[in-house]
Amino acid sequence: MSKRNLQIATALLGLVPLLTGLVGMAGLADPLYAAAGLPANSLLDSNLRFLSGVWCGLGLAVLWMVPRIDTQTVLFRALWGMIFLGGVGRLLSLLYAGWPPLPFVAFTALEIIGAPLFVLWQTRVAAAHTE
Repeated sequence: MSKRNLQIATALLGLVPLLTGLVGMAGLADPLYAAAGLPANSLLDSNLRFLSGVWCGLGLAVLWMVPRIDTQTVLFRALWGMIFLGGVGRLLSLLYAGWPPLPFVAFTALEIIGAPLFVLWQTRVAAAHTE
């Protein structure tokens, strides 16, 4: 559970929102949504592109933080807090709209279970840095 391992894991996970955010900027033309055969809808397309931009920005913030991971506790917690809240949103969707494809169930688990574990890991790394 070293600082270096946390940096590597965080950097790899930071690439996910960066890359999927860039792809999602295509809105309804994003391969994921295009494959769903959704009808053209300017409101949905606009929101997908906006949220993809925010998601991409989260990925950039994560990658910016990686070299300073042991001193950026507040930012680390804020970013993982956002991911956790996103997982809560996915869980609500699962309860109200039904099961998404299996990978999205796994994302939900990572967001709800993984977020607190990453915060705990970073807390330990930060404490070791101050010793």
